[in-house]
Amino acid sequence: MRADRTIGSRLGAYWRQYDIALVGGAVFAFILLVTILASAFAPYDPMARNIKNRFATPSTDYRFGTDQLGRDVLSRVIHGGRPILAASFTAVLSALAVGTIIGVAGGYIGGWPDTALMRLMDVMLSFPSILLAILIVATLGVGLLNVTVAIGFAMVPVFARLVRSIVITLVYEEYVLAARSLGASDLHIIRKHILPNMMPPIIVQASAMLAVAIGVASALNFIGLGVEPGTPDWGMMVAEGQRLIFDAPHVPLFPGLAITITVLSVNYLGDGLRDHLDPRLRRQGI
Repeated sequence: MRADRTIGSRLGAYWRQYDIALVGGAVFAFILLVTILASAFAPYDPMARNIKNRFATPSTDYRFGTDQLGRDVLSRVIHGGRPILAASFTAVLSALAVGTIIGVAGGYIGGWPDTALMRLMDVMLSFPSILLAILIVATLGVGLLNVTVAIGFAMVPVFARLVRSIVITLVYEEYVLAARSLGASDLHIIRKHILPNMMPPIIVQASAMLAVAIGVASALNFIGLGVEPGTPDWGMMVAEGQRLIFDAPHVPLFPGLAITITVLSVNYLGDGLRDHLDPRLRRQGI
């Protein structure tokens, strides 16, 4: 009985400390599940048109109503998360990989290579991420792949600067100096001692940038630089429905809510990861 009470009290304390993060994580996990299994959850074909039922209000037959072409809004919202989430995850992971390489190289080598790399990162950071992404897409051309490349490119300096600052601190730790004195190679030191110890802040940063990527991808699709018109996509659906906001508000409302809820859930999850993984916050009891 005492063991059960102890486990229950620990779970209760954990819930009280990370309640918002757990809710955010559960909501985001549900969104991912529904998006991945969109064909199983969607009641109708998202591309199927039924002009007779255009602008149908939410009902038992059409939970989110229909749009100007009679397409089921719920089915389109369920499928609409795929392009945005795929582009966002790919962009963040790519930026994380490239930024880590640049940050480790600059922080570990130091000297003029570090200065040159960081000045380049500073130039990139001087542009707002959405503006830099628009410039890149305008140069490469319209398309979801180019949107992914643009978002990833814009986020590289964020990870590079973070990784560099961590590496500069780690290279002077006693265990790194001891490994170097024992003749360990630079690659061994980076792989065994530096990379594992910089994972917590990188994970937190990646979760924050995922929320940014979802917002930027939605914005680029909204202005027509991403998916083709008519494709189920949250940003494109809001763009197509904005002129109907007074006549059929359900058309842009539900994809807009999907974007908002997804971004908020990722942000709450990221806050929880930060509180859990950052030892300074744990010591301060924040």
